[in-house]
Amino acid sequence: MLMPKRVKRRKQFRGSMAGKATRGNTINYGEYGIVAMEPCWIKSNQIEAARIAMTRYIKRGGKVWIKIFPDKPVTTKPAETRMGSGKGTPEYWVAVVKPGRVMFELAGVEEAVAREALRLAVHKLPCKCKVVSRKDLEGGDNCENN
Repeated sequence: MLMPKRVKRRKQFRGSMAGKATRGNTINYGEYGIVAMEPCWIKSNQIEAARIAMTRYIKRGGKVWIKIFPDKPVTTKPAETRMGSGKGTPEYWVAVVKPGRVMFELAGVEEAVAREALRLAVHKLPCKCKVVSRKDLEGGDNCENN
């Protein structure tokens, strides 16, 4: 599972997911990608499941880039615990994703294979996403409502 090697502080505030992605909203490495359509937290095991789904379908051909990294710890308190007594312990790591963020990129396979591999990966993710090509994003805003 993906997680930081070390962090400055063990626990973080929940933060805000308002607005659209201003960084990471273009396809830089591959030809096809997955773009988030709504804000969400993506767990490290969901990123790994999407990666496995893609690489299995393309049978280790082509190349996959993961453009998000889970660097935010999410804490939970034990079940049946009374209110108070501080914040819980870090349980898992998430990547904060805003609408328009390109999460995965794929290259080195033909278009039909790439789109199907990315479609399978989208089913592993908790938010609405769409599969796009580099040509689709060059037209302008990549997060319009279709």
